Amino acid sequence: MATFLYKLGRFAFRRRHYIALFWAALLAAACVAAFKAPAAGSSSFSIPGIESQKAYDLLAQRSPGSSADGGDANVVFKAPAGEKMTDAGNKALVEQSVKDLGKGPEVDSVTDPFTQRNAVSKDGTIAYAQVKYTAPAKELKDSTKDFLEKTVEESRRSGVTVEIGGDVLDETAETGIGEVIGVAVAAVVLVVTLGSLVAAGLPLLTALIGVGIGVAGITALANALDLGDTTSILAMMIGLAVGIDYALFILSRYRGELAEGREREDAVGRATGTAGSAVVFAGLTVVIALVGLSVVDVPVLTKMGIAAACTVVLAVLIALTMIPAMIGYVGRKIQPTGKKSKRSVGRKAQQNTEGKPNMGTRWGSFVVRRPAAVLVLGVVALGVMAIPVTQLQLGLGDDSTKPESTTQRKAYDLLSEGFGPGFNGPLMIVVDTKESSDPKAAASTVTDEIKGLKDVATVTPALFNKAGDTATITVVPNSKPSSTQTEDLVHAIRDKADGIKADTDARVLVTGTTAMNIDFSQKLTNALIPYLALVVGLAFLLLMVVFRSILVPLKAALGFLLSVLAALGAVVAVFQWGWLAGLLGVEESGPIMSLVPIFMIGVIFGLAMDYEVFLVTRMREAYVHGEEPKQAVVTGFKHSARVVTAAAIIMMAVFAGFISSSESMIKMMGLGLASAVFFDAFIVRMAIVPAVLALLGRSAWWLPKWLDRALPNVDVEGERLRAQDQHQSGNTQDPSTEPPSERRPVLVGAGALRKSAEAEPQAAYASTESAPAPVPATSGPSIEGQVRDAEGTGVDGATLTLISLTGRQLGRTVAGSDGRYSMPTPGSGSYVLTAAADGHQPRAATLEVGEEPLAYDVLLAGTSGPDDAGLPRAR
Repeated sequence: MATFLYKLGRFAFRRRHYIALFWAALLAAACVAAFKAPAAGSSSFSIPGIESQKAYDLLAQRSPGSSADGGDANVVFKAPAGEKMTDAGNKALVEQSVKDLGKGPEVDSVTDPFTQRNAVSKDGTIAYAQVKYTAPAKELKDSTKDFLEKTVEESRRSGVTVEIGGDVLDETAETGIGEVIGVAVAAVVLVVTLGSLVAAGLPLLTALIGVGIGVAGITALANALDLGDTTSILAMMIGLAVGIDYALFILSRYRGELAEGREREDAVGRATGTAGSAVVFAGLTVVIALVGLSVVDVPVLTKMGIAAACTVVLAVLIALTMIPAMIGYVGRKIQPTGKKSKRSVGRKAQQNTEGKPNMGTRWGSFVVRRPAAVLVLGVVALGVMAIPVTQLQLGLGDDSTKPESTTQRKAYDLLSEGFGPGFNGPLMIVVDTKESSDPKAAASTVTDEIKGLKDVATVTPALFNKAGDTATITVVPNSKPSSTQTEDLVHAIRDKADGIKADTDARVLVTGTTAMNIDFSQKLTNALIPYLALVVGLAFLLLMVVFRSILVPLKAALGFLLSVLAALGAVVAVFQWGWLAGLLGVEESGPIMSLVPIFMIGVIFGLAMDYEVFLVTRMREAYVHGEEPKQAVVTGFKHSARVVTAAAIIMMAVFAGFISSSESMIKMMGLGLASAVFFDAFIVRMAIVPAVLALLGRSAWWLPKWLDRALPNVDVEGERLRAQDQHQSGNTQDPSTEPPSERRPVLVGAGALRKSAEAEPQAAYASTESAPAPVPATSGPSIEGQVRDAEGTGVDGATLTLISLTGRQLGRTVAGSDGRYSMPTPGSGSYVLTAAADGHQPRAATLEVGEEPLAYDVLLAGTSGPDDAGLPRAR
């Protein structure tokens, strides 16, 4: 894969005009299609397989003209203090309001509370009229809603309290200013990480192109595929976050390749081949998790997952093609990693050849020194954050969760006050009497059975359809819709159904919003284990192919579970318990929307595997090139910690920006995903993962030989790209086709200086082809000096090899008869220099080379000398 992506990156770099034109044309086409597409209607919410959905479908089939899909509004009246709604003046006001409401556009019917059963409270202070519309709530015209609000406002002038409930006034989901702030924060992080405005602008540009294509495509298909408003917002949220991060990873690797002295086209190809491979596999795990939501068999959830997965695919493709193309346009405005910090030369470089370790190196070293303590602390912290999950309550959301200042919430509270807490969540009993010999008697039996159950406040008489084969009965519980008592009542009615069926041949089904919520929550709970098994299983296999290990993927999956539980705990604490609700703009606490947990699980799993791939790939890369397991962990942090930290902060900023959305589900998803990224990136991947790898040692990378042979080699580390470069001979052959040369082990890395003579060295492999003779020192970056033995005599014919920090050979030379050598370097930066000669122990050191030649002498000890004698020293 790395070889293919290497070629793709170079192609995009060379053919940048075609690549840019292709994506621009695709964006334009998507926008035109979205503009010309018919407006999306009200998205249907169906849940196949549950009893409440079967009852709803049966009712729609048997009573097709009932306007079951039409919007509705409850206009609630409350008399002034000391008065009743049955008083003459207040009654006349209600009757006039009913007449006025019936004149409104798109109105199907309006009920009069004084002619309808149970529409006036027992104390006579509260009454309600129900307005039924011919079109779904989201398809109603603005003039229809304005007429409703104007009529209600006129009724209020008499002193009677009038509020509007129902779904008619529900607003379309919108995002707030927080989204813009999130992108602005991402831009600042990119500038700090990449070092220039030009470099920082590329990830933002490419991410916006991907999101633009994705959201425009969803808008164009919204009417045909019945996609809701939430679908496009979630796709934008996820697409924007991963789009920026994937581009950042490739750009960062590109700057690192430049720092090793590569030409820009070659650096683009290698960055795409290495970091691009990680992007492909990271994106694939996200897609698996999102598409896997289809196993839950909830159409709205499946559509959300597939739409978001498409935006992720776009983000991957744009990162692999558009970023190399954009690099070609900006040219040298993107500088190598750390260029400004590598100008120190002369004595300063000689005094500190190792250089000051970066923050990632220091943190990685700290973790591997105290792995047990870090592991315990991380697990305990996430465990504490997960405690609120034990109190998780699910719901579909209703007027009770709206802010107290809204008319919908006021109407909800008035109905609860006048008719009891269960009035806002009535149960609809559908009685199928088609096979019954006496339908009316069967319906009467059902009514009597329900009246005898606990927690029943009211049971209305059965109402038959025109055909007389289906009856509906409304049951009002004593308890509120989200209570366990109401859930027990639903199960109790269903338990009676089998006996009624046996006695009357009538089938009894329970539906309604409350029953739908109960069934939906149960369906999601039942689907959770199969979903996790599928997604985690596929991702486990994928990561096993990437890392050639069993324990590393297992550790990644367990870390994900910790992250998702902690993130769900944060959501429960804020949205259900009300902690920090005011600070985060949450006006009302309540149950967590049923779709949120399982959708969060899918997205969090994909994102968690992102950081696992990007961070641990560098660790494995160091390990397979000869470093000890703990040192490989530190090396992985040295090269990846900065960019992974930046990527996590960007994702947190983007997700947190959606907390300002007006849609409850979007707010919950924004907080949940932002929290999950924090927990997963900074606690799981930055602390728990390196601690576990340090404790496991070499066992972490164990894989049975038979399994190693069976698994395909996808070459994520870009091994085939590490073919020998012939800088000294000017060979610029494509590394993907360069023939292999004879190879022998050569000790590499600063750790080689501390190995005992008896220990077998961890070796990387370097070419043993004949090297050119020493060349005179130049004024550019180079290393020159003398190779001497313990007696100070020059070592004739000593072989010196220059190797990059990633283990790639950059050059080789042979010292002259007096031991003197000169080794040109591709540019300023950090390099590993090894020296070897017959009868002497090989030596290696990491050197910091500036813009001028670095003077460096190497002292080789004899084979019988102590291991720490004659360490390389600068002169």
